[in-house]
Amino acid sequence: YRKMFTFEEPGERVIAIMTAGSLSVTQTTIARLREAIEDPDADQETSIMRAPTLLKVAEIVGNMLASVRKEIGDKMNAMRQSASASMIVAGQRKGGAMRLFLIYPEGNFIEATEDAPFLQIGEHKYGKPILDRVVRPETSLQDAQKAVLLSMDSTLRSNLSVGMPLDLCVIERDACRVSLRRRIEAGDEQFRAMSDAWSQALRDGFTQIPI
Repeated sequence: YRKMFTFEEPGERVIAIMTAGSLSVTQTTIARLREAIEDPDADQETSIMRAPTLLKVAEIVGNMLASVRKEIGDKMNAMRQSASASMIVAGQRKGGAMRLFLIYPEGNFIEATEDAPFLQIGEHKYGKPILDRVVRPETSLQDAQKAVLLSMDSTLRSNLSVGMPLDLCVIERDACRVSLRRRIEAGDEQFRAMSDAWSQALRDGFTQIPI
């Protein structure tokens, strides 16, 4: 199932939403966000494509996530299924700053800062160490792509419940559009070569470190 969704009016605003947790909750939330965008009576309080700021976008997404979770949570709990879900919201509007938010199941959220330049959701403990070590506010987009792909490679190797495909999108500052979309399927040669090179680099580095 796809867990990354993009919304854009090129040159005016771009929003990317990533999801983790209950598929029922996240799919319903995304569907209702889309409905609000298409609603001719929607306003800046209900549509992420009309919200005046990315902060307001995060509030709309958080409120929708919390509402959906509350609505169907009891039914899912009765079936002994978790209704927990979280999201990452990223993007920029024309004239505004790029922003990145992590939306919690209850609808509250936090924002990335210079001290914490990346956010993660879902099964991330195996892929976090490389991000902690290499990602900084000044990290280039090229190196950031490499870091997140190697982070996911670590997760795939250590947790069999996480699988392909992977979705990657790149948003360049002030472009207000998605600059790159990439879906990485199982057997992708470029990803496999990167994974093999990283494994070899780790082995080489390990043997060279004295104790």
